[in-house]
Amino acid sequence: MIRVRKIVRHLEETWLENGQDVQPHHRVAFVGVVIENPYPSEYVQDLVTLADELGEEIGSLIGPACVELLGDEVEAFGKAALVGIDGELEHGSALIHNLRFGNMFRNAAGGTELLPAAEKVGLTGSPIDIPLKHKLDSKTRSHHQTVTLQVADVPRPREIFVIVAAANAGRPLARLATFGAEVKAGA
Repeated sequence: MIRVRKIVRHLEETWLENGQDVQPHHRVAFVGVVIENPYPSEYVQDLVTLADELGEEIGSLIGPACVELLGDEVEAFGKAALVGIDGELEHGSALIHNLRFGNMFRNAAGGTELLPAAEKVGLTGSPIDIPLKHKLDSKTRSHHQTVTLQVADVPRPREIFVIVAAANAGRPLARLATFGAEVKAGA
């Protein structure tokens, strides 16, 4: 069972980009959970067993909530883990690179693609960049984007901040063709 310190919900809307109206408004929802790092400070060989036990619980806590917060059709999605400095990068990776976690968000978002991910170890208040890609076709270049989330008091040294993010569209004012269109055009 996970030990939750806090849930973070954040919604951004972009109405203007480079002086141009963005229609529809570009929305990005972030939902994250700050949990006690389930792994002790010393080296643990088997991270998969515990990650399998926790993945669905974490995913069900934040995946559907992110879709609900977006309040719109999800077009792009991603995930991230920010591990406090008493932990290892592998601790965050074990939690987010787990189908029991990912499927909870993917199903809630109506996606079929693998979730792009980022993970790192950081000090309290460190930002985390979360890559997003189209939920049905990862080659759709207009939806390749990176969004940043920063929360002043997370993660503490013995915590992990697990985040999912969803967007209602590709990048604001995207003008790049999809991969398939470029191949057909001989690009």
